[in-house]
This record gives sequence, C-alpha cells and structure tokens, in this order.
Amino acid sequence: MRRSLVSALVVFVALFTFAIGAFAKPIVIKFSFVVAMDTPKGQAAQYFAKIVKERTHGKVIVKIYPNAMLYDDRAAIEALQMGALQMACPATAKFTGWIPELQLFDLPFLFKNTKHLHKVEEGPVGKKLLNLFRRKGMLGLAFWDNGFKVLSNNKHPIVLPKDCKGLKFRIMSSRVLAAQFKALGASPQVLPFSEVYSALEQGVVDGCENPWSNLYTKKFYEVAPYTTETYHGYLGYVLVTNAKFWDSLPPKIRKILDQCVEDATRYEWKLAAELTKKQRALVLKDPKVKDVILTPAQREIWRKTLVKIYPQFYKTIGKDLIEEAIKEGQGL
Repeated sequence: MRRSLVSALVVFVALFTFAIGAFAKPIVIKFSFVVAMDTPKGQAAQYFAKIVKERTHGKVIVKIYPNAMLYDDRAAIEALQMGALQMACPATAKFTGWIPELQLFDLPFLFKNTKHLHKVEEGPVGKKLLNLFRRKGMLGLAFWDNGFKVLSNNKHPIVLPKDCKGLKFRIMSSRVLAAQFKALGASPQVLPFSEVYSALEQGVVDGCENPWSNLYTKKFYEVAPYTTETYHGYLGYVLVTNAKFWDSLPPKIRKILDQCVEDATRYEWKLAAELTKKQRALVLKDPKVKDVILTPAQREIWRKTLVKIYPQFYKTIGKDLIEEAIKEGQGL
C-alpha cells in the first residue's frame, strides 16, 4: 500500500513538473534597432531569432523591432540598462558617451580593410572593448558590420578634402566624427538617423557619411546624389544585452545563445560584404547619382588630412589602444 502511494506520488510530481514545463512562458528577448530589415543588421537579427527559436525549442523567443519602432539608439541603450529591453545593436559611435574608448572605431583611415578590422575585433583590442560594457550594466556580445563609409551630398561633386569646405554634414554624436569634418573645413551636425532623409531634403544638412547599405535602404541618394567613394571610416555596431538579464539565464540556455550570437555574427559579416557590392550597384544605377571614385593618390591626400586628428584622442581612447589596433594591420 505504502509502495503504491509512493509510486502514485512520483507519477503525480512527474506529471505536475511536465505540466509546469509545458505551460511555462518562453523567455522573450526584445531586440530593437533603427535600420530597416533589408540591411545586414536587419537580416542577421532575423536569422538570430530563427536559430534561437530552433535551438532552444521555443524556450527563447526573439522579438524584432526595426526602424526605431520602439526606440532610437540612445533611448535603446538607456532602456537596455534599465532592463526594459533585452538586446540592441547600436552603432559604436552611439556608445561613446558611456564608453569613450569605442571612439577607436570612428577614427578615419584606421583600418586598411575588412580583414584588418575583423582581426582587431576578434583580438585583444576587441575583447578589451567588449569587457568595458560591464561597468555600465551591459554586456558586449559581438561586433557586427555595416561597412566602410562613402560621402554623399546634394551640392556638388567632392574629389578632394577642400571640396567639403563650408558644407554641413550630418553625424552621429561622436567627438571623433565632429573633429573629422572640422578637419575638412565642414560643419558637423548631430542628428538622429531617422531624421537624415528629411534633413537632406529640407537643406538642414548638405551631406552625410554612410555605407552603401544605408544609402540604398534609406534612399539618401535621392536627396544627396553626389557620392564619393572615400571609404574613409568604418560604420559598425555592437550587439549588446543587459548584463543582469544575460547572467540570470539558465546556463544551458546561455550556452546556446552564446553560440547563436557567434553564428549570427559570422552570417552578418558575410551578408554585409555581399550586400555592400549589390547595393552599391543599385544606388549607382540611378541616373541622377554622380559618383566619384578616388585615385590612390587622391585617397592618400584624404588619409594625410584626416589622420592628423588622432593625437586629439590619445587620452580619451588610449594611445596604446590605437597603436595596438594599427599594429594588427601590419603585413595585411
């Protein structure tokens, strides 16, 4: 009799546990960003959501909010710190008020190419930078690409730095980017990404700097048809989460998510490279677009003009960090 009661109790507990598991609500990750879904970031976010759902068997659901549906980048960082948002992927420049060392990525002509960039991101410099997010209640998970930037404006063709003189360029809030355009004799204007098209259309600004994916998906070339392939700087993102949220996840779930982040990052890098070529061609297909391709000699003039701003940021970013990043490009 007693054995039967014990057996019945075991069965009841097992069924109760199963029922609780069956009806337990999934862990929801709200993922906010400001760009469109057909960008490398948007498509990688969609891929991340897909593999997370598959690999956790629905225990974790990633809800995606593109085009600043929930927050602009600054508000997203604040929401993330407060725990109202679980994941975001703002541009590195958007974090510089919290982590000034990230201005490293805004320095013009720092990276020779994408191979150099990824070597820095995956090496000691990248790890140091991601670790800095802990002090602000966040966790840096990975670096995602957009691409190297071109200039676009609605006034005239730009071939040499002197052609920027007097023009107003939209920038993200970054002391490095402000110094960059001042070095060109231009006027930097801080504006949210969501306002760039109307600002160009209404003459609030004359130009902007963006990778090809932004020019295409946001149609900036319609209101700033003069493009110059300077590839002077890099625009990338940091995939971040709330540190307490991530640390509170069950170890098995966190391990799965860590792998999903790594796989989504590789996917995003590949996609960014592919889309850059495709979307460049689509922008240049518009007959109104007048594109300038710099010669090596012209590009060297740009480089010499802009690297002069580096010493201004030795203290803020760290001269050793800048030199370490430059060193990673030796031989590439």
